[in-house]
Amino acid sequence: MKVARIYLRVSTREQDLTRQAAIVEEAKAAGFYIAGIYREKASGARADRPELLRMISDLQPGEVVIAEKIDRISRLPLPEAEKLIFAIREKGARLAIPGIVDLTDLIEDASGVTKVVLESVQEMLLKLALQMARDDYEDRRERQRQGIELARKAGKFRGRQPNITIHERVIALRRSGESISKTARLAGCSESQVKRIWSAYKKQACSGSI
Repeated sequence: MKVARIYLRVSTREQDLTRQAAIVEEAKAAGFYIAGIYREKASGARADRPELLRMISDLQPGEVVIAEKIDRISRLPLPEAEKLIFAIREKGARLAIPGIVDLTDLIEDASGVTKVVLESVQEMLLKLALQMARDDYEDRRERQRQGIELARKAGKFRGRQPNITIHERVIALRRSGESISKTARLAGCSESQVKRIWSAYKKQACSGSI
């Protein structure tokens, strides 16, 4: 029986996981038993993604990791990306990702020079895909930086604007006596964001501006 664990990642909370969820149905149609589905909204440039780490911890020998693209698994610098892939392989699992040629079956049946060549080709293709994912990430960041710089010169850049709804919710919850952790949970934001909002609110209150 073919066993797979599916990793679904998007970079921001505004993106939807529905598109990637189609991967689950495709995997089932390909004859895989789905041992786990790991959904995460985080940057691929981070190595400390909780669901990714949980998936790696859960992996069993012979299982397959399925993702939409290699950049869903990693946008890390190549040395860090290779460590991540090694952690997956160390559990006896392998990757099944569109765009990555999987020579595993051929390598297992080969021997001698042929086996060495196939292994080298497999590693080269994987490194190329990982580096391309990182290059794309860096290109996007550079274009964003250039766009911000142009907007700033034109006097049109105002920075990231606050989410008024979250601000109002945080203030209301804190004023009602809720703790920072419960406020963060109810408002749908981080504890550090609650602290920033509440601190700014108290400063405004002390200055008499509200």
